[in-house]
Amino acid sequence: MRKLIIVGAGISGLSAGIYAARSGFDVTILEQHITFGGLSTGWSRKGYFFEGGMHWLTGSSTKMPLHRIWKEVGALQENNPIENRDPLYTVYDGKNQVSLYRYFDDMKAELLRYAPEDKKMIKKLCSDVKAFSNFHMPVFDVPGCKCKTPAGFNPLEFIKMLPAVIKVPGLTKISFEDYVGKFKNENLRHLLMSVIGYRYNALSFIYTLGSFASGDCGYPHGGSIQIGKNMADTFTALGGKIQYRSKVEKVIVENGEVKGVRTKNGEIPADAVIVTQDARAAIDSLFEEPINEPWANKMRKNVITEQNIFVSLGVKADLSELPYACILPLKKPLEYAGCKWSEIRINNYARYKDHSPEGGTSITCLLIGDCYKFWKTAKEDGTYKAKKDELGRLFVDAVSEFIPEVKNNLEVIDVATPCTYERYCGSYEGSWMSVWNVKGKQDNYPQKCGIKGLYFAGLRIMMPGGLPIAVYTGRQAVQYLCKDTKTIFI
Repeated sequence: MRKLIIVGAGISGLSAGIYAARSGFDVTILEQHITFGGLSTGWSRKGYFFEGGMHWLTGSSTKMPLHRIWKEVGALQENNPIENRDPLYTVYDGKNQVSLYRYFDDMKAELLRYAPEDKKMIKKLCSDVKAFSNFHMPVFDVPGCKCKTPAGFNPLEFIKMLPAVIKVPGLTKISFEDYVGKFKNENLRHLLMSVIGYRYNALSFIYTLGSFASGDCGYPHGGSIQIGKNMADTFTALGGKIQYRSKVEKVIVENGEVKGVRTKNGEIPADAVIVTQDARAAIDSLFEEPINEPWANKMRKNVITEQNIFVSLGVKADLSELPYACILPLKKPLEYAGCKWSEIRINNYARYKDHSPEGGTSITCLLIGDCYKFWKTAKEDGTYKAKKDELGRLFVDAVSEFIPEVKNNLEVIDVATPCTYERYCGSYEGSWMSVWNVKGKQDNYPQKCGIKGLYFAGLRIMMPGGLPIAVYTGRQAVQYLCKDTKTIFI
């Protein structure tokens, strides 16, 4: 068996590890953190559990080609059944409520009920979403790779996607913010602006809603931790090994060929290496000489990172009467770290009893925005903790305007910044996706380069990123490896 080392035990690394072990390779995953999952993770504070990585899963529906991959890697099992939440989001201002529903008929009826003045834009939105309800990520095999069970592609899939394909050029030419800005009703704008990050194009927004409308993007019970545990258990059951607290300092390359990796404990020889750490960071930091190939230089130039501040609250109150995803329309925008938020979307886990002590509620919130430099400077000048505390106070005050129990019964507050993600996951600028902005291209990058035995998977390889790209590129990397070594991919 050829010896393979995988850098990182995130979803991409575990995916690659499972397929490689199944195909007969001797696989070791080296992970710098103390646990699996990478950016798809969660953590506990004083009895409160905070889901930090997964809010829905693309490919959760059995109708989607990607579902096959999630099943093959053991991510979806009987222990994490899928919940299709509906409504998706609800504006909560203490008086009037309007919800965004998963299926476009329900979506249309609710939005027209609430804002008849936006009839024209509501019909356009629902028409766009309906077109994308058959649009999905296909699964292909690497050309030339011999597969025991080929993925296959049904041409009818593409025919069904044609109505969406026709709309793609127009939606990439307008920003998400400008698209939503055409709605007259302020609360509708708050509701829709909470779906994705504000810097994306409108295509990213419509594609997301179309995925929900198709019946996909459900929430697996147990979230990130259960998905990661299922995959890690599948990998080790195949004979794979995971070494935690084992940060790879350098990939060893001699005469244009991979020879292994170096950690603080010494060198580990290998016949091949799959790098699943953020490729934008890896091309500069994981090699004695940064990779200087056209695709790497393009990545350096074009990658726009999506960053966020992740705020988690443990509240000693039962908030199960509130919707799961509450959009709080702020009278005065929350401004901090060079960003401004006109609405806050909180995830309310009151119904998930394993997330908090009895009578308590876990709340999480992503404050999305370009803020890495702010927090990096704070780290360097010694004001980091004070600024995290200050933001925490401002956030609690803002949320308490709508939900007084938060301030009156607060037991835990936890603030993670891009520097947190950079520290624990080695992600470039502490980001978790790449921004596909207006008029921008969907840049994808090769999974193998000029260095023999070196492969890439995970974040940055395919835009915009996320869980589906992670599991898919892990599979693809092993197919390239199998092709190069004349091994049957299983």
